[in-house]
Amino acid sequence: MAVFSCSMNPISNPLNRQQPTSPMPRNRVLVPVSTPGSEKEPKSVPLLTLPPSTNDNAVLAVTGKGETRVAIDWKKVNEREAREKKEEANRKIASRKAISVILRREATKAIIEKKKGPTNSKKLLPRTVLEALHDRITALRWESALKVFELLREQLWYRPSPGMYIKLIVMLGKCKQPEKAHELFDAMIAEGCVVSRESYTALLSAYGRSGLLDEAFSLLEEMKNNPDCRPDVHTYSILIKSCLQVFAFDKAQELLSDMAPLGVRANTITYNTLIDAYGKAKMFAEMEATLVKMLSEQNCEPDVWTMNSTLRAFGGSGQIEMMETCYEKFQSAGIEPNIKTFNILLDSYGKAGDYRKMSAVMEYMQKYHYSWTIVTYNVVIDAFGRAGDLKQMEYLFRLMRSERIKPSCVTLCSLVRAYGEAGEPEKIGGVLRFIENSDITLDIVFFNCLVDAYGKLGCFVEMKGVLELMEQKGCKADKITYRTMINAYSSKGMTKHAKELQDLVVSAERPRLHRNKPDF
Repeated sequence: MAVFSCSMNPISNPLNRQQPTSPMPRNRVLVPVSTPGSEKEPKSVPLLTLPPSTNDNAVLAVTGKGETRVAIDWKKVNEREAREKKEEANRKIASRKAISVILRREATKAIIEKKKGPTNSKKLLPRTVLEALHDRITALRWESALKVFELLREQLWYRPSPGMYIKLIVMLGKCKQPEKAHELFDAMIAEGCVVSRESYTALLSAYGRSGLLDEAFSLLEEMKNNPDCRPDVHTYSILIKSCLQVFAFDKAQELLSDMAPLGVRANTITYNTLIDAYGKAKMFAEMEATLVKMLSEQNCEPDVWTMNSTLRAFGGSGQIEMMETCYEKFQSAGIEPNIKTFNILLDSYGKAGDYRKMSAVMEYMQKYHYSWTIVTYNVVIDAFGRAGDLKQMEYLFRLMRSERIKPSCVTLCSLVRAYGEAGEPEKIGGVLRFIENSDITLDIVFFNCLVDAYGKLGCFVEMKGVLELMEQKGCKADKITYRTMINAYSSKGMTKHAKELQDLVVSAERPRLHRNKPDF
């Protein structure tokens, strides 16, 4: 029996939680809003409330007639607006102070880099140099970090530290600079630092992140031959993940077989990595076999990450019933869901067009005080946008901003796509005006979405203007940009304009996109 099929409180209630009572406040105005997929609502009247927030002046209710009502307490609205104005003034003051602090710190860092004199360059304060290095490592500014590290090595008080080298090697691995990481590894040995399993693992990870598996496996063999640096489960888990990222499933299985003779046992992280990779590749048989093997291991129990990977695999492929069955089994095993679990359920139901079950999950999150994240908002905004329910989508976007959650490019893409499908070019202009007054960093995905929306609407002047906007924002058009424009021109019989763009498709090089995938 599916989890969300019958009752309006479909997810089993935890025994250690009491059901909070929240009576409807008085003096409220009900505004009806249409809800997609409401023709088959049950006769009972379930309550759908949005997540807990500081502004509890708005409540959503789904009625049996297929309507959604918004109850607004105007007194609280006015109080909230007054409070927000005061907070805005305080934020501006704090922002000015923060800017001055940042400028002073940047000036200090610039002085550090310029102090190359014979007297001062070797007598800098340790705290100043180490803070500058830490800031650059955290921000993944690898070129600047290496310059500061060279300055650090010139100090009279400097002593080689393997931990510092490992941090730099890990940073270079994240920045896809394995050659630089190997140079640091050699420099660490030259300075007399003891090579450890951790330093080898950091270098191996740097090659693995860049897809250089031959070099990574070569390092693994070196570790096996060094009695003091034998690989452990952490080393193998990192290399297995690197293999799975380039779909080298056979190499990942070889690594698993290689672990047993060395006395290394796979742990929960290792199996979770495999389950997640098989699920994303839609290799469900291998995913289930890995899960069964995991359950047969001693001291290797599934956790919430195992549950989330399994639910995402089935839900993302449209196997809703299997997803619900797995959810029940994981819950019966004592694994409690987290906010990422509910984001996966919302996303799966939204893409399947099952808004009733989606509403049930939202109700459950409100009932047990799960605060919404930016991923939650992006999922529900995209779901209502694809369903054509612009009022609900816009309401959620306003609620997101009132909760002080900064929209991302994913949010803006959902809005632009929905307005393009609904034939609302003026509202797309409203999104662009919102961007002008914000500090949101735009990427090529957003601009391609904008080009596609204007092309579908036949707004060719605005579509061409997107290229100028991209130049202003320092974003270079790629093949997808030009092909989208060509398709738009061709659909309207504007072959001359389409031919002019054909040459640009060949010359355009698609830049690497480093946006992180949504982490549910």
